[in-house]
Amino acid sequence: MERNFLDYLWLFFKGMAMGAADIVPGVSGGTIAFISGIYEELISTLSQFKISLISEFKNKGVKAVWNTVNGNFLLAIFLGIASSILLLSELVTWLLNEEPILIWAFFFGLVLASILYVFKKIERFNAVALIFLLLGLFIAYQITKLEILNSPESYPYLFLSGAIAICAMIIPGISGAFILVIMGVYSTILQAINDKDFLKIATFGFGALVGILYFSKILKWLFAKYKDITLALLTGFMAGAMVKIWPWKKVLTERINSKGIPVPLREECVLPYEHKGDPQLFAALTLMLIGFLLIFIFDFISVKTKSIESS
Repeated sequence: MERNFLDYLWLFFKGMAMGAADIVPGVSGGTIAFISGIYEELISTLSQFKISLISEFKNKGVKAVWNTVNGNFLLAIFLGIASSILLLSELVTWLLNEEPILIWAFFFGLVLASILYVFKKIERFNAVALIFLLLGLFIAYQITKLEILNSPESYPYLFLSGAIAICAMIIPGISGAFILVIMGVYSTILQAINDKDFLKIATFGFGALVGILYFSKILKWLFAKYKDITLALLTGFMAGAMVKIWPWKKVLTERINSKGIPVPLREECVLPYEHKGDPQLFAALTLMLIGFLLIFIFDFISVKTKSIESS
């Protein structure tokens, strides 16, 4: 596919949107990739990484390998993701600590709209698709009920966390950041980014690289053979995870982290009026609506961009 500078700039911004989504537990960068129309190209490109690239490099050189792996596309996307994570990690950490209801309300709206968007992409919704939708809903809901683990900071565990979380990050509807929360390393990774702890970041990143290269091949096969069933399963995943990002919660049990700060272990969803009357209700609902509309605005811009590119 021929692309010019503006095309790659737009891909960079799509990558930034993916990075912003990936950094928040409950929201999937894969969902943003799906909505922006680059999802199938992304997993197809990632699946091109294989052992045969070594012989291609020896016989044809760097340029041939770069073209095979769609290097310009990947570079634009991953520069956007990395830029977003580096720029937003401190802001997201602050918002989660200081304004949790408002930020969760915004992302609740985003995910709700994403569910409707992905569901609309199912071309043949039959009994089999319904079964897989319900299966995805059940699995995701059970995951949200898991208690958060303590935070092992060993390098093998960080590598494993990266490999598992990246698989979730590229699936629409499953939040890699949420998987990190469950595994107990979410705050560790955010802190490593804020502190510029490059050894921890590199260990986690290498695990993510290994995970994504293998898992992308499975996703490519699923979309090629069972696209509607896969989309139904993903819709269920997103719907089942909604309980985790509901803004109003009551803490049932908590633990004290390494900095002496209480961290929730188990929470229960409550209605806004049960949450201290919630004086932030209007602001939260407004942000929820903005998040909901943002997905369709993003989709509208993507469709317009595609029509301009094809004309």
